[in-house]
Amino acid sequence: QGENLLYCFEVAPTQPALTQVTQCRTEGSTRGLAAVPRLALDVMACEVLRVLQLTDTALVPISYLVPRKSVQEFHEDLFPDCTGMLPATDAQGWWAGDSQQVGRVSLHPSRRPTETFTSPIIAGTGPTNAGHTDTDTGHADADQTSGYSSPSSLASPGSTATSLSASTGPSSGFASSPSQKSLQSILGPSSRFRHAQGRVLHRDRHLTNLRGLSLTTPGECDGFCANQQRVALPLLSAGGQIAVLELSKPGRLPDGAVPTIQNGAAVADLTWDPFDPRRLAVAGEDAKIRLWRIPEGGLQETLQEPEAILRGHTEKIYSIRFHPMASDLLVSSSYDMSVRIWELSAGREVLCLQGHTDQIFSMAWSPDGKKLATVSKDGRIRLYEPRRSSQPQQEGPGPEGGRGARLVWVCDGDYLLVSGFDSRSERRILLYRAQALPEGPLSVLGLDVAPSTLLPFYDEDTSIVFLTGKGDTRVFLYEVTPEPPYFLECNSFTSNEPHKGFVFLPKTVCEVREVEFA
Repeated sequence: QGENLLYCFEVAPTQPALTQVTQCRTEGSTRGLAAVPRLALDVMACEVLRVLQLTDTALVPISYLVPRKSVQEFHEDLFPDCTGMLPATDAQGWWAGDSQQVGRVSLHPSRRPTETFTSPIIAGTGPTNAGHTDTDTGHADADQTSGYSSPSSLASPGSTATSLSASTGPSSGFASSPSQKSLQSILGPSSRFRHAQGRVLHRDRHLTNLRGLSLTTPGECDGFCANQQRVALPLLSAGGQIAVLELSKPGRLPDGAVPTIQNGAAVADLTWDPFDPRRLAVAGEDAKIRLWRIPEGGLQETLQEPEAILRGHTEKIYSIRFHPMASDLLVSSSYDMSVRIWELSAGREVLCLQGHTDQIFSMAWSPDGKKLATVSKDGRIRLYEPRRSSQPQQEGPGPEGGRGARLVWVCDGDYLLVSGFDSRSERRILLYRAQALPEGPLSVLGLDVAPSTLLPFYDEDTSIVFLTGKGDTRVFLYEVTPEPPYFLECNSFTSNEPHKGFVFLPKTVCEVREVEFA
């Protein structure tokens, strides 16, 4: 009461239990609302609901119509038989235990019983009064889960009172209006998460006054890395310095120097150990990987001695990734065209994967930790099972463009999503079945033209992939599904200024009470 928005939700017994279908802005503030009984609906105009709104000075009917191609026939799926107007029993019978139900009657105009509901206030139920609705296809949803032959989405309601004058007899522009075509055929299916909103948190949570950042980390590196406790940022100064900042102490950093890690060589990539929040692995351009241990409570003084140094690569390293299941396992890729797996407890290399003929853009462990996928400048995607062989288990065609690529496992590890470029430098995402790489991509989606590689982050709970590049202002969101059309677009997020790097925190930091999922 007192509001001028009317929300319409679809209710289902399964999750998501509530799906918003439309919202309608009314002219006057609501003082009261009542639904008109189903027997009074204009079924031949596919009217599924009519609400009477009481305002300060008027009673306004608001009609909800489902867009259908044909309005000449009765749509039984929209109008099941409804409760009639004749009582099933009387008061004495009910007290005596009679539990008969009121008989159901058909809403079909030619099969109507005589005792229908009539009222002088509500426009008659003849087809001449078809409330002509301006549908806003942008808001209408096509919900896949309903058993209807066309979407259960309702068109945005228009007020019958204001539109009756516009309609001209039975042909009220209804059948010919393009917005009445089956919305599913126009829009296709839509994502359950299409209304996900990206929101920048309050400035109290920001770390500001960052100085001397290195913004030239290689394309294979995310630019910096974070875990639930702290963030590591490569600095410009000589000797490969890395600042380590505590996320529990947000705010403005002091103007003076902050304590750093002295890596001794320019940083090529860096990543936190998922099982040890104090261990940072740093790949250097001197072909060595150094493991650093951050003291309890964060860096108080400059660190100069690494916990361990891994030697084995002969040229500088592209990227490093910790294993998702086992502790002390790390994989690295290098300009020497090898991919090496290291056992950190012993400080040694345990396997060298062969088969690459050019630069290795990206690599990713499968969620179950059994397989390792790589994408390379030679235009191939390779899948390894390191416990079985050092040669690729299968290969398939990757993105054509040689400017860079990333890959991430999606849909419970059954599919691989690759972001890359085509031959004309358009950024695109490709979806592969992990069991059938040689068959090529199931789906390819072109996004835009920009120089930086899209970095994908996948949220396994919602199956949404977030994509953005260094220097971009936009983050694309798509729900990835194992059946066509494979990519369902969601709201993208746009920031005010270009981001130099973009990483996601572990799920455990999400504020679930605010329904924050990433």
